[in-house]
Amino acid sequence: MKNVILIGMPGSGKSTVGVVLAKKLGYRFIDSDLVIQEKCGKLLYQLIEERGEAGFLMLENEINASITAEGAVIATGGSAVYGKEAMRHFQEIGRIVYLKLPYGELEQRLGDLHERGVVLKKGYTLRDLYEERIPLYEKYADITIACEGKDIRGVMEEIYEKRSLEK
Repeated sequence: MKNVILIGMPGSGKSTVGVVLAKKLGYRFIDSDLVIQEKCGKLLYQLIEERGEAGFLMLENEINASITAEGAVIATGGSAVYGKEAMRHFQEIGRIVYLKLPYGELEQRLGDLHERGVVLKKGYTLRDLYEERIPLYEKYADITIACEGKDIRGVMEEIYEKRSLEK
């Protein structure tokens, strides 16, 4: 049984859609950000402050690459695509689904980036981050779901229908 791995920008709905999709599939739900927090005993923003951006990304890559699951929906952090080992691991254990959201809608959804534990380079804007990550999401995606104007159920149903068609 393959896993479904959700990637995309913070605020694209990975965790929310992931829970609903896992219920529909009868799969476990794993939020990789929560796995990181549990293993380290700290919140994401605390880990970023403590380790710096590069240190956090190394930690995230290491923990994501060690996630073992079968029959799970895995919602990754938005920065997971920076970890080559983790993404290679995810490609081996499941289908990678990119939840694609236009910048304007993303900007409306996001609150405090610091509080969310978003890895943002010094001097970077949300737009810079968006432009940098889009090619990585597209590179790793087996399936891309355009989420603009869709509700959780609509996105979940589209993933459900497409999950076995592409690879």
